[in-house]
Amino acid sequence: MFQNLTERLGKTLQNLSGKGRLTEDNIKDTLREVRMALLEADVALPVVKDFIARVKDRAVGVEVSKSLQPGQMFIKIVQGELEAVMGSANEGLNLAATPPAVIMMAGLQGAGKTTSVGKLAKFLRERDKKKVMVVSADVYRPAAIKQLQTLAEEVQVEFFPSSTLQRPIDIVESAISHAKKQFVDVLIVDTAGRLAVDVEMMNEIKALHAAVKPVETLFVVDAMTGQDAANTAKAFNETLPLTGVILTKADGDARGGAALSVRHITGKPIKFLGIGEKLDALEPFHPQRIASRILGMGDVLSLIEEVERKVDKTKAQQLAKKVQKGQGFDLQDFKDQLEQMKNMGGMMSLMDKLPGMSGMSAKIKDKANDKQFVQMEAIINSMTPGERAKPDVIKGSRKRRIAAGSGSQIQDVNRMLKQFMQMQKMMKKMGGGNPKKMMRQMQGMMPPGGGMGGMPGMPPGLGGFKKK
Repeated sequence: MFQNLTERLGKTLQNLSGKGRLTEDNIKDTLREVRMALLEADVALPVVKDFIARVKDRAVGVEVSKSLQPGQMFIKIVQGELEAVMGSANEGLNLAATPPAVIMMAGLQGAGKTTSVGKLAKFLRERDKKKVMVVSADVYRPAAIKQLQTLAEEVQVEFFPSSTLQRPIDIVESAISHAKKQFVDVLIVDTAGRLAVDVEMMNEIKALHAAVKPVETLFVVDAMTGQDAANTAKAFNETLPLTGVILTKADGDARGGAALSVRHITGKPIKFLGIGEKLDALEPFHPQRIASRILGMGDVLSLIEEVERKVDKTKAQQLAKKVQKGQGFDLQDFKDQLEQMKNMGGMMSLMDKLPGMSGMSAKIKDKANDKQFVQMEAIINSMTPGERAKPDVIKGSRKRRIAAGSGSQIQDVNRMLKQFMQMQKMMKKMGGGNPKKMMRQMQGMMPPGGGMGGMPGMPPGLGGFKKK
């Protein structure tokens, strides 16, 4: 997400950052470029106009003229205004209600509403330790009810059955009554979607909202629709008292216009981003972190939170002890590292959160794609346990057998073994997973303009990092 905007803003602001003095002219030129970058990112015109006006007011004032580094101060102003336009701070769900706290999901058909119900249920169960129940009030699509039941089983939350023969209000009232008896903390209601905003749909959901009185009414919208997402959210907000927005398919939107437009146009905060198809691909929306990503500064806090949550700490500690005892780092360990990284969304997801990665060339980014890791895993799977433990025995005939078994070429096997050896050397230098030592080593490996040197996998021990 924001790939195009990051690249365009990065080049524009880089030209300004080294200047010792800011003049009306170079601020004017830079603002023109920033304006074009935002419009190309499909940010709504009223949002762009207001944003540029606010940055200009601050940039030509005392704030910049008295700064020792005017260029950097200007970038700081742009970052601050990006945060402001998206809402300044993360706004979580308000679940302070007599159980069950009811969350109603609204949106157009195809926006990913039912999947978002499953993702949110999993998020609340795992991270907030809530007892969650889900119910479908979509009586127009029998498949929607079945889909939600399947998702509920997958994310291990309760499902309240419903039928297309029932009225939506009756379904939800029955679900609330049952949830009270079962001591459920949160009930998430999936409502019917339509292909477009229409009067009948709005009247139905308005009546349902009035009867149920949910503590949260979340509008689910597809980020890929750009500024149309903000306009649709506005139409819903005029009918329903929305409390927030879930922006889906954000990983597929290279422009990011919806994220920068929704808050300004609707006055409602984006509370979550859907960043993939997996059911754990839902993250709270933090304007500060997103602004940092847009300006190519990375999002280390989100990365550390993800590592803390998804890295298998037991395996990481076992590997650290193994390397520290001088028992080495073998191909099975290497395969475990590839799996850890896959659990965290793959290489591109990690690179998106690391500072300086926006400056990487397209060639380097292409080399770091996740297909390469799938192939490497297939090659290791084609090896015997003995070969994984002692890679030195892998010579000509063994390489041919491994290549044939994994559907790859001998040169692919050679490349994988070379990358494994680089990782092995790095593990030895890093003391088997000492977090502080690893961070120093990783910083030293970062070439100018970003990139991870020869590092193919996520080093173990990262699970020990703590947020500051």
